[in-house]
Amino acid sequence: MPGEVPSAPLDRLIEDLALPADFTALPWYRRVTAEIVRRAHLADAPLLVGLCGSQGSGKSTMAAFLRALLDAQRLPTAILSIDDLYLDLPERVALAGTVHPLLRTRGVPGTHDIALGQDVIGRLFTAEPGAATPIPRFDKATDSRAPEGAWERFIGPARIVILEGWCIGATPQTEAELAEPVNALEAAEDADGRWRAYVNAALAGPYRDLFARIDLGVFLRAPIYDCVFEWRRLQEEKLRARTGGSGAGLMDDAALARFIMHYERITRHLLRTMPGRADLIVSLGADHQITGLDRAKP
Repeated sequence: MPGEVPSAPLDRLIEDLALPADFTALPWYRRVTAEIVRRAHLADAPLLVGLCGSQGSGKSTMAAFLRALLDAQRLPTAILSIDDLYLDLPERVALAGTVHPLLRTRGVPGTHDIALGQDVIGRLFTAEPGAATPIPRFDKATDSRAPEGAWERFIGPARIVILEGWCIGATPQTEAELAEPVNALEAAEDADGRWRAYVNAALAGPYRDLFARIDLGVFLRAPIYDCVFEWRRLQEEKLRARTGGSGAGLMDDAALARFIMHYERITRHLLRTMPGRADLIVSLGADHQITGLDRAKP
């Protein structure tokens, strides 16, 4: 029947993603899917879903299951991760030399090719039947974009595009909010605020234009900021296992702690502001389990 996903493909997805045997999120994913389907039928037009959550919160896992569930509803669904839009290392090195040294590190607004993302979304929605749209892939183990031959090809037009990423839907901060460093990295390496001002300006410019296209926003809410390091550390362990422990992008705990500080300002800002702006808030426990699903208050 249309809308029913056979258990075997979902079981394979659980296995492929190395999820625990007691994986319990699927009923919650079905509820999110139902809302996306409802919105898609109301709009009777392609729908851009923004999926936001802190590092390690489970965005890519959720996106994969949503795609399977939506495809079963005869709503062809593509996934575009903002992580796959990172500028290549040489481009970030150039930014580090001309703007601020901290821009060498990937992740914050200002280190993505937003024009590429806009183009890919547009092409996914307007593709002719049978036409292939290349979807970029970034190799975190090498810290550079994967060769185009390794990119996914989405065939035909997408009815739904899931744009997922840690800062999806983030808004710029005020000058007063930017004034004080939030951690040791900002205090020691951005004492004059140039880096955070550049990042904030990017949010107020091309990122705002991209996020304005979102039709339905979903926020994966961590219970407290302190969960982020442990969740991201688990991601690093999985990446290390996949690559055999080698690769330029792999980090030990000290490097990871420094890396996370690049994201802290906006992550904390999202935890404060997104619950009042997202259409759906998926609450998580410290153990990564989903504990609730709510609509944002009007």
